[in-house]
Amino acid sequence: MYSVSQGPKFVVARAEGPWLWDDNGDRYLDGTASLWYCNVGHGRTEIADAVHRQLTQLDAFTVYGDFANAPALELSERLAAHAPVADPRVILTCGGGESIETAAKLARRYWAALGRPGKTHLISRTGGYHGLHGVGTSIIGMDRFRTGFGPMVRENSVVPHDSVRALEEEILRVGPDRVAAFFAEPVIGSGGVYAVDAEYFAGVAEVCRRHGVLFVVDSVICAFARMGNWFGIERYGVRPDMIVFAKGVSSGYLPLGGVITSGALAEPFWDRPGNPFHHGTTYAGHPTCCAAALANLDILEREDLFTVALEVESQLDAAMRTLADHPLVREVRSGTGVMAAVQLTDEALGERGITTAEVFAEARARGVILRAIPHSLLVSPPLVITWEQIDHLVSTLRAALDAVAQRH
Repeated sequence: MYSVSQGPKFVVARAEGPWLWDDNGDRYLDGTASLWYCNVGHGRTEIADAVHRQLTQLDAFTVYGDFANAPALELSERLAAHAPVADPRVILTCGGGESIETAAKLARRYWAALGRPGKTHLISRTGGYHGLHGVGTSIIGMDRFRTGFGPMVRENSVVPHDSVRALEEEILRVGPDRVAAFFAEPVIGSGGVYAVDAEYFAGVAEVCRRHGVLFVVDSVICAFARMGNWFGIERYGVRPDMIVFAKGVSSGYLPLGGVITSGALAEPFWDRPGNPFHHGTTYAGHPTCCAAALANLDILEREDLFTVALEVESQLDAAMRTLADHPLVREVRSGTGVMAAVQLTDEALGERGITTAEVFAEARARGVILRAIPHSLLVSPPLVITWEQIDHLVSTLRAALDAVAQRH
């Protein structure tokens, strides 16, 4: 995510809607909503005004222990009202990686509170991205993010992203008495935009229930209308034990995240004396960040960006699939949520020595920002993008592919 570079920097100076401007005044289409988060678009004065009002009333104060503030309480209530979790409770954090840490600790602590401290093993999926904190780095489904850091959380394993059978076999191999939780994104995002069929998550939920494994949905990328609903997982009709969220909850205007957990998981800590969950962070429940999130949710609902997102999903899918015939393209993955991936052929990446970074650079030179991973170019624009802007994005990506193909 971060790199050390001695070269010139691309300095983003301002933004509005789906557009960015650099410090030279050149305009670019934000084809990735920054890092998957600016769902309502840039430059929303309603959010800026809400932040200003909150700063003049209560800038910040901890919610540790029995302290609270009105924006944090209101936000928690609104999120709980929409969460597909039984008797939901909300733990606020500062972002997605911190939320994954919280969910993993809560899963392990829950089993210990029930007298089963051996249930500490965590299972995740190939391609899954769960942030780069300690637990997230340990369970991430991409080796390049784990290499060189030494041992972190040792008790974890990764299974194929689309196989219920592989999950059950791994639970049985490790032992149900040792497995605490299974983590999965509704659609794998940063790992390459991989969706699954409608039956997959129903099967996962049943396997986890049968073997006493907590089912944790990582909705950091997929929530807040990016999949046309509140948390993404509703699309599959299942009720997980926990949902991790961040990014789109505030459209990135201020850092915020959280975990929505079922009442059953909270019960040992909320309703039983002498059994605390010793966990919390300095800025969790930050009132100004929560005020930004509340204004963001107002926009999502007032403009019905949930319905809009389903329309944009269809438009983006149709446009992206026109790239499938390009000689450098192996596969286009789109049609589930406002996100897509264009994977290059093995020949392009191998024999011809083409890199996705080259395509990214050509697209940016033509005024479109994409996201490059080793084998694919990823797209996840703000939900307010228009059909004309989608067409501009896709035609620019085609031009970038053409330019790279001509060089090689």
